Amino acid sequence: MTINNFNNYPLGDEILKAIEKLNFTSPTKVQKAVIPVALEQKDILCKAQTGSGKTAAFGIPVCELLDWDENKPQVLVLTPTRELALQVREDIFNIGRFKRVKVSALYGKSPIKRQEKELKQKTHVVVGTPGRVMDHIDRGNLITDEIKYLIIDEADEMLNMGFIDQVEEIIDELPKNRVTMLFSATLEPEIQRLSKNYMNNPQLIEIEAEAKRTDAIEQCVYKTENADKLDILKAVLVVENPDSCIIFCNTQERVNAIYNSFGKNNQACEKIHGGMEQDERTLVMQRFKKGAFRYLIATDVAARGIDVQEISHVINYDVPWERETYVHRIGRTGRQGTAGKAITLVSYKEGRHFSEIEAYVEKEIIEKECPTQPEIDSLRPAFIEKLQEKPEEKMDKAHDLTSEIMKLHINAGKKTKMRPVDIVGTLCNINGMTAADIGVITILDVSTFVEILNNKGEQVLKELQTKNIKGRPRKVSVAEDKPVSVQRKRPVRRFC
Repeated sequence: MTINNFNNYPLGDEILKAIEKLNFTSPTKVQKAVIPVALEQKDILCKAQTGSGKTAAFGIPVCELLDWDENKPQVLVLTPTRELALQVREDIFNIGRFKRVKVSALYGKSPIKRQEKELKQKTHVVVGTPGRVMDHIDRGNLITDEIKYLIIDEADEMLNMGFIDQVEEIIDELPKNRVTMLFSATLEPEIQRLSKNYMNNPQLIEIEAEAKRTDAIEQCVYKTENADKLDILKAVLVVENPDSCIIFCNTQERVNAIYNSFGKNNQACEKIHGGMEQDERTLVMQRFKKGAFRYLIATDVAARGIDVQEISHVINYDVPWERETYVHRIGRTGRQGTAGKAITLVSYKEGRHFSEIEAYVEKEIIEKECPTQPEIDSLRPAFIEKLQEKPEEKMDKAHDLTSEIMKLHINAGKKTKMRPVDIVGTLCNINGMTAADIGVITILDVSTFVEILNNKGEQVLKELQTKNIKGRPRKVSVAEDKPVSVQRKRPVRRFC
């Protein structure tokens, strides 16, 4: 039987409500294949590409299956990059929002003490990169004896980045009686060995190759001398005048050079690469997702698993070293049925390698003539005008889900012996409030955060101004997220 509606799966009301609020209309191919098997708690070996909806494919069943009352982690998701760990953490948190699923993200270049404190609280799901996850296991911060579900995401990229040994070390620390799901874009011998050694008769699921699905993306190439690439890039930006664009480079040095060439005071672009501090990388991605700037100059940390809506263009400043990377890069545009364009600048030295990429995607990529100076001059006014406009803010994909939720801050925490039961008891004594109206509660040293569901936030906020919590008055306010500044209209330096 083919299932075209999530309501036909044996899912609880909390999960179904989140799915509806996230505007998941019908399951994708990978979700149709994975969800029923995962709900039966069977091992899965799945060949699926980034952008196919596989996070929800494993996120929905594990949120449904986990035991909320268990305080120790029950689900471990391993990802190759920090950005993907944060993305997966956000997606699973949203799916489990109304079940009050607690999700922690563990990754490098972020304070380990902060992560340690988070792990000391009730945690249902841990998402992390292999190195940092192993570090927390070695320190005794991550207790693994209740792990019932292991998900290895982007296993092929784990292999490419040399993380497979760390993955195997982590697996050796987990209970043998568990469900294991492995997702990979390829099923090369090392991936199959991992499956054979650590999985129990896994069901093989293969979803169509992404290389076929990129046919919907308009692809073209400009061939030029390497020394002329920067001028061609700036000319192409004027001619194309994209609303939102990622410019991919192979190295951090190249990203920095292009970013600096646009001018220090330029408000149209930002950069992201592995040499930056994680908090800075996270803020850049948050701003890009919200549409705070138009051009993101990036290494391949932004190519895999990063879900940014409405990217109109992808430009490969460098031809990627791996042909699969080309597919992952251009897959950032043309998502969910929208139009997209992928442009590659190819030096004559890169020509043979790019021909191999053409053969891999099984498509002849159109070669275009480089823009002429008269063409650039005629289109520059429209380009400058768009840069001076405030970009349209992009709607967060969880907007509908969060619209009826208010997150409150209470100025008391562990140091004043605040406990979840104290918060729940106080809230349930408010007229019209029940436990079903209380979301995730996070207690830190001197602060507590609690989500109020079902549009009851304003009422609760008002009541708590005069109501005692744990025997005394507490300052209660709306917990504001760190604001994301949006580009203001201002003179723009002529970098093109």
